[in-house]
This record gives sequence, structure tokens and C-alpha cells, in this order.
Amino acid sequence: MSTSVISSEPRAHSIELVTDGLVVQLKDGRTLTVPLEWFPWLRDASDADRRNYELYADGYAIHWPSLDQDISIPGLLGLPD
Repeated sequence: MSTSVISSEPRAHSIELVTDGLVVQLKDGRTLTVPLEWFPWLRDASDADRRNYELYADGYAIHWPSLDQDISIPGLLGLPD
């Protein structure tokens, strides 16, 4: 029998911003899509500011320097930060 184990420390591999959502590809192969409505500051940002992001702490969080905002990957999954 094969068992799949999901890491207790999910990390982002990459992100994509689509029309109404934030798509996060996790290092463990999962893909998470969340609505931009959850983040009005990101929804209302310019395209240039949205594209100006960095993954930091080995993908633990996404940071938008020009917006001075962060989103943690555990937080997106409803896990404690």
C-alpha cells in the first residue's frame, strides 16, 4: 500500500496572478487558488505592483515590496504561521 504524506511546512514554488485569483504552486505538487477578493490590497494594486513579488524563507511566504505586504503559505492553507 502506498501512502502520500503532506509536509507540515508547505512552501511555494511559484505563483501566478490570474484575472480573479492568486495561484500558488506548492513545492509538494499541490496547487492552491484563492480569490483576490481575500486581499483587496492586491486586487486593487497596479499590474506592475502585482508582478513585483518575491518568495522568501524558502517559499514560506510571498512578499510584495512596493506594496509592503506579505502572505504566508501556511496562512493560505489555514495553518498556524
